[in-house]
Order: sequence, then C-alpha cells, then structure tokens
Amino acid sequence: MALPRALGKFNRQVTNPVTSVIAGRAPGMGIVVHKGRKSGRTYRTPVLLFADGHEYRIALTYGRDVDWVKNVVAAGEFAVETHGQTVALADPLIRHDAAASWAPPVIRQALVAMSAPYFLEARTAG
Repeated sequence: MALPRALGKFNRQVTNPVTSVIAGRAPGMGIVVHKGRKSGRTYRTPVLLFADGHEYRIALTYGRDVDWVKNVVAAGEFAVETHGQTVALADPLIRHDAAASWAPPVIRQALVAMSAPYFLEARTAG
C-alpha cells in the first residue's frame, strides 16, 4: 500500500516547502515542475528521482492517483529540477514494477517495504 493520503496532505503543507530547498540538488531527489490541469497554475513537487541516460524515473510513493501525476500525464510534458539544472521531459508513462527493479538497492528495499509498485517514466524532450 502506498503512503496514506493524510500524510500526503501534511507533506504538501509542511514537509514539501522545507524539502524543496534541497530536493533540486540532493542525490536521488528532484522537483517536478508542472501545471495544474484546471487552474493552469505552476506547481513544484519534490520527488524521488533517478536518471538513466535520457530516461528519468520517479517513485510514486503516494500511488498513481495523485494530482501532480494526473497533471503531468495529461500535459504530456513537464520539467524536473535536479542537480541544480532544469530538464524538460516528455511522454510520461506510469509503469508497474512490484520489485522496484528500476530503483537503486536501498530505495528498492524501501519501495517494496511500503508496497509502492508504481513509478513514472519519462524521457528528455527534444
């Protein structure tokens, strides 16, 4: 089971603003920059982010039914801030891998333990 929604609400209001300060620079973390489907407003969401060449993978620790994932999939494009740079990404797809074989070993163990089998995969735009 992915993390509970109540924790997600707390993180949006309290933890995310603090985490965002380091997320774009810390290894294994990034910030998804996306626009709201209805509002058009720009949002910044800290995530667990891993790159493999031109492919980027984001752990969906709250599951696949969260607003930022819906925004990104609907738009078909978004950006991530990682290692102090902004990278444009396209063609986001939600993938399922219960073993989290795509993730580094320590992260893999955590994702399996919390039953978070979904991840979002996208490629560099252009």
